Amino acid sequence: MENFASSLLSMLIALAFVLALAWVAIRGLKRMQYGRTTRAGGEVLTFVRALPVGARERVVVVHYRGEEWVLGVTAGGISLLGRGPVPATADPQLTSSLPPSAPPAR
Repeated sequence: MENFASSLLSMLIALAFVLALAWVAIRGLKRMQYGRTTRAGGEVLTFVRALPVGARERVVVVHYRGEEWVLGVTAGGISLLGRGPVPATADPQLTSSLPPSAPPAR
């Protein structure tokens, strides 16, 4: 009976260690995933918004080096749709990706 108790205790300690390790790994991944700003060599890439236009296609707006980049993202690749200066009056979360000549959406 003593051998069974020590085996059970050893198994529970190992299980607790694995669960704690998984919890730490998940928290670390969430922090990396939800970070909207990524620094690479001092340059900042900021995600603004994504608009789905199909099952696996979307239009993505990012700010990079003081410019607003509009990208088309598909399963086959990424294409640059447009690029211009970041609007100075808009909040980065609410920035419109429409060109200045386009009529406002209703």
